[in-house]
Amino acid sequence: MDALKQQIRELMVAELMLPMSPDEIATDTPIFSPQGLALDSVDALQLVVALEKKFGLKLADAEAARTTLHSVDTIANAISSRVTT
Repeated sequence: MDALKQQIRELMVAELMLPMSPDEIATDTPIFSPQGLALDSVDALQLVVALEKKFGLKLADAEAARTTLHSVDTIANAISSRVTT
């Protein structure tokens, strides 16, 4: 799971051109909260597309996206549960 979380952080930094290293993103940091990474809706769209391309993760609706994209931990959980089911 740690390797998956690292891949997600690397993908976020690369795809969203974040001004930080992957290791600077804590896995429980809220991605869209002002107290977290403070990403916006454009970033969300880019992240959804990147996650679908790399991991095959499909988000059914806005509520699923809101829940899944909360943090690196929640994204990793969604990917691993999709793989194991």
